[in-house]
Amino acid sequence: MASATVKATRALVSLSTRADARSNSCKTAVLPSLPTPSQFSLPSRPPQGRLLSWKAASTCCKSMRKVITMPTGETPTQVVAELPEFVTTVREMWDRLEDKYFVTSLAFASLIALYGSVGVISAIDRLPLLPGIFEIIGIGYSGWFAYNNLVFKPDREALFAKAKSIYDDIIGSS
Repeated sequence: MASATVKATRALVSLSTRADARSNSCKTAVLPSLPTPSQFSLPSRPPQGRLLSWKAASTCCKSMRKVITMPTGETPTQVVAELPEFVTTVREMWDRLEDKYFVTSLAFASLIALYGSVGVISAIDRLPLLPGIFEIIGIGYSGWFAYNNLVFKPDREALFAKAKSIYDDIIGSS
């Protein structure tokens, strides 16, 4: 206990001398000085009789942190884990499938093809001239498509009719 008091006193003395040095070096701002070690004292240890009650209070506070309270008269609500509509739809479609092995293989092959195509595209993108050429080709094709299918009303109506027929073929007309 004595060594802790000596360490605390030394720390306060060093802080006090630092504050005094700062106030002396800075003429415009005066910093308040810390109390000297003779004015400051560490709290004393509680008497032996009170020590037991302090331990009991500490244990009580620790155990109170672990208590969960609930208002009286109410029952806890049960959390019903409902799956989103998308998940239930996918689950129903999966249950209706007859050849699950084929669908799983097709999905896995699609992921491998996607990964491979990303690799090929990134390799082409690293070549010096090809990205610029492909960008010019894309801009040219977009302009040609807009001119041939979107500018004039009859062409635009034909494009929308073709898109609607493809949509009906995929979804099914009702």
